[in-house]
Amino acid sequence: MKKILSFALIAAMLLTLSVGCGKTTDTTSTDAGTKTTAENTTKQEPAKKDVTIKMYQLKVEIKDQLDKMAKDYEKETGVKFEIETAGGGVNYQAMLQTRFASGEEPDIFNCNGYADLDKLIDKCEDLTNEAWAKDLVAGVAEPMMKDGKLYGQPQCIEGYGFAYNKDLFAKAGVTGVPKTLAQLEDACKKLQAAGITPFSNGYKEFWVLGKHNINAALANQAEPRKFVEGLNAGTEKLKGNAIAEGWVKLFDLTKKYGQKNMITADYNTSVNDFATGKAAMIQQGNWIWGNIEKVNNKLNVGFLPMPVSDQEVEKVFVGMPQAWSINKNSKVKDEAKAWLNWLVTSDTGKKYITDEFQFIPAFTTIQSTKLNPLSASLSEYAKDSKTLGWFFDLLPSGTDVDIAAAMQAYLADKANGEQMLEQIEKAITAKAKK
Repeated sequence: MKKILSFALIAAMLLTLSVGCGKTTDTTSTDAGTKTTAENTTKQEPAKKDVTIKMYQLKVEIKDQLDKMAKDYEKETGVKFEIETAGGGVNYQAMLQTRFASGEEPDIFNCNGYADLDKLIDKCEDLTNEAWAKDLVAGVAEPMMKDGKLYGQPQCIEGYGFAYNKDLFAKAGVTGVPKTLAQLEDACKKLQAAGITPFSNGYKEFWVLGKHNINAALANQAEPRKFVEGLNAGTEKLKGNAIAEGWVKLFDLTKKYGQKNMITADYNTSVNDFATGKAAMIQQGNWIWGNIEKVNNKLNVGFLPMPVSDQEVEKVFVGMPQAWSINKNSKVKDEAKAWLNWLVTSDTGKKYITDEFQFIPAFTTIQSTKLNPLSASLSEYAKDSKTLGWFFDLLPSGTDVDIAAAMQAYLADKANGEQMLEQIEKAITAKAKK
């Protein structure tokens, strides 16, 4: 039976590792370079020359870094990459399914695990016996396991909550970390009185709403996994559930104290507004630091929890965002496997993971010698076991888009809170029956 990563386990992961999606579609081919045999493809056949690996990936925030990596990899191995990045407003999972159906199949793609893996299992290569599998942080691969087999290389460990600008909080006279709905609204009022917009909401993005935001209503349940399974079966309800109704109040606060264009603001716009000090908070994760440092690498930031009641809570959400999976029908799957091995065993690959992508590694063999401010804040929460899991991937695949649509209708005053909860319930059970 599949298990969600335990809070204590995740805390242990992050403590060990801390030692020592804007709408974009882009295809990049690497330029020709010096072609030599890869030095770090342990237990893999030497990479072949004049081979092109097609990758379809969703992490828009590492697009430029991936393109750079591809050029370096070609110089070492002669193997080229065609990388297409489709994040943000693009429904990546639906687009990926369409590609497989049309025959335009990538060689390497992203899989979120759990329900997403169930839909993609017939396309995923079994990676159980790859040399790097033994080096994974305990438990991190669980979303990509099925019947005891591993179908993807976990990309990293991530966490999110409300990222906040500490200097703007101080300017507005906000002291301490808001831990309840009332405390959060009090902070918003002080920020607004100081002429500061409290929230930069990127609510055009379905995943911000239909995955990460809704998780606050799921992860805070007494038994989150059981509750989500009940939602899928139609035996649990959001309407009338105290935690879910508290989540609506939290959503109300972001609506009331957010910028005017929140429904049309995409990932890049919302993150840039936060990075430039136009707003004090944003619902995002440690992955946004790459965007922030391009604007202001001295920004004084950390994480706040996302409270759903007036009982104090000081926890953020952590989990595995997605994995690199290989198309089992790919004609270049051996070369794709060699790249996965290079990524996590070679000095160059490891440097990309820690320095360029700025990931918290999912491998015990890769140590982050430095953490950016958001990852450092995340590590502090983990150190004190102040973490909750990611439960949105247990919902039926594709439900996130429907949930986001219901939430956007609420933001546009086309539905009230009860109607929004009912629409979300119906979307979940309808998808679960397919």
